[in-house]
Amino acid sequence: MTLVEIEPGRFRFVRSSPPPARSTLPCPHVISDIMPETEQVDGRFYSSKRAFRAVGRALGLTEVGNEKFKPKQRASADPNVKKARREALQRAFARSDVKPTRRR
Repeated sequence: MTLVEIEPGRFRFVRSSPPPARSTLPCPHVISDIMPETEQVDGRFYSSKRAFRAVGRALGLTEVGNEKFKPKQRASADPNVKKARREALQRAFARSDVKPTRRR
């Protein structure tokens, strides 16, 4: 540690920090296929993620996190809902003294 004056009357300790850990490999962020042996529904133990997932797909299972959901249609996009909402607003305005304005 070294004491350094950063402005008149203010000092700071400068600590040397080790360089960040870096790999010499060209692609260090690779996910391995190997996993601890895990039992699948068929009663066998698998240490390969690929084989484990293949058996699950073949048996019709869904792996949590990989499922693809169908897009949901908004209820407000349904023409019947739009019509009912418009009629409810018209009834509400008819009961009050406020005049509705058209939005463009």
